Amino acid sequence: MFNFENRAVLLTGGTGSFGKAFVKTVLQRYPGIRRLVVFSRDELKQFEMSEDYPQSRFPAMRYFIGDVRDGSRLKRACEGIDTIIHAAALKQVPTAEYNPMECILTNIHGAQNVIEAALDLGVRDVVALSTDKAAAPINLYGATKLCSDKLFVAANNIKGKREIKFSVVRYGNVLGSRGSVIPYFLKKRADGVLPITDLAMTRFNISLEEGVDLVLRALDSAWGGEIFVPKIPSYSIKDVAEAIAPSCRLEVVGIRAGEKIHEEMITASDSFLTVDLGPGYVILPQTHRFTPERYCHTVGAKPVPQGFTYNSGTNTEWLSTEQIRELIKRHVDPTFEPV
Repeated sequence: MFNFENRAVLLTGGTGSFGKAFVKTVLQRYPGIRRLVVFSRDELKQFEMSEDYPQSRFPAMRYFIGDVRDGSRLKRACEGIDTIIHAAALKQVPTAEYNPMECILTNIHGAQNVIEAALDLGVRDVVALSTDKAAAPINLYGATKLCSDKLFVAANNIKGKREIKFSVVRYGNVLGSRGSVIPYFLKKRADGVLPITDLAMTRFNISLEEGVDLVLRALDSAWGGEIFVPKIPSYSIKDVAEAIAPSCRLEVVGIRAGEKIHEEMITASDSFLTVDLGPGYVILPQTHRFTPERYCHTVGAKPVPQGFTYNSGTNTEWLSTEQIRELIKRHVDPTFEPV
């Protein structure tokens, strides 16, 4: 596994759900980390995070107010940095549909600013977080994340002689993250009615801890230009409602602008460059830096069949209502009981 001992790390979007989990994991596993810079826009969240991880107890911690839209500020934050984890994004689908340019400025222009800062300041490893919504996107958020993915993959083509690798991790809905369905249902169940978009809707599921581990594996194994996709279970939105509040009435309200019934992480068009690593898939870059044959031979992967797709609706692994309840207790609320 990638070792952060004596390294300087910058985490954009560091006060978000993923950022908090990443900081907790890294400080526990790598007490010898030299510097861990939390870069984000929200001064209140940074203050609250500094209460949990004060420099007096965690001397590696730094709290840097800034926006990835501001390239000069980002470059200042990247001085002396070895590794960047890019988690900053505007990710609420309806908000992005209503405020498209704001989403573009953060998710696309911000991504390019991260790339330029990394190239200019001697960073060695960059991993960007993506989403299942970037595969065959139908909403603006997904489209901006697809653009971001393309930028990070292509950044390997312009690195010259620099010792730097850019890669991407793409995964599904994070269990219990802010704005996701489980906290929403937990809040709404007191009303006795759960608004549900569509009874057939499915989503991929991953915990924050699993997301952090995926990033660490990507850092450890990346050649540069890969999109790493984990094998994770799906759940039905109807089963989530049943797990949380079996006594509540379901009110079908229809899908929101830009939503899909099922999410996809690998499309049929991606299948020509996708390989199976066992615990996950890798979409290889469409460049001449290395061939799929060489990659498979070196890492022990095998190509997926042509036309292969990885879709939450046709997934082979599913969470039952009881498993969903156990995950909520473990990752969201230890006192949770269905009502």
